[in-house]
Amino acid sequence: MVGFYSNLDYMPEILIYTTSICPYCMMAKRLLDKKGLTYTEINVDAEPGLREAMMLKTNRRTVPQIYIGDYHVGGFDELHALEQQKKLDDLLTVA
Repeated sequence: MVGFYSNLDYMPEILIYTTSICPYCMMAKRLLDKKGLTYTEINVDAEPGLREAMMLKTNRRTVPQIYIGDYHVGGFDELHALEQQKKLDDLLTVA
């Protein structure tokens, strides 16, 4: 994907757990898209057991749940706060 980060040698994988009707999921994806980032989306409504797997991994029930590499960002509020504090880019460039 062509974007701000397209010329980096390394960018950690971004994983986002979502549901189809979650407005916070949509806002999180919009923020990532705006930055030109690629991510893997797991819709926990798509298959039985996906929400339970997410809950085991994150210890949270709500979506979105966002990972950048091994770092658990949390939900949209935490992602947005990182962006506002100019700390999100640092997470994306850590090798």
